[in-house]
Amino acid sequence: MSEAYEYVPHRLLHQRVRDIASGTEGVLMAVINENVSHAAIERWMELAYIRGVSGREFTTAVTNVEPAQDQLRIVGRRDRRNA
Repeated sequence: MSEAYEYVPHRLLHQRVRDIASGTEGVLMAVINENVSHAAIERWMELAYIRGVSGREFTTAVTNVEPAQDQLRIVGRRDRRNA
């Protein structure tokens, strides 16, 4: 079993995000393609590392990450100004 991992670029890196699975918000610190298997067969998954307001980081599937509500409003205002 390989212990390797690799960092993956993401458009929301270092921005406030929401984990749709738990509803928890925080800052997306990293996305890592990581071996999550516990058996002889390797299973790789892209995990999002999110730092919550408490300072603790937690992981979730990268597909569960969306911009936080306050980020959506900021983007919406910018779009209207540039239109």
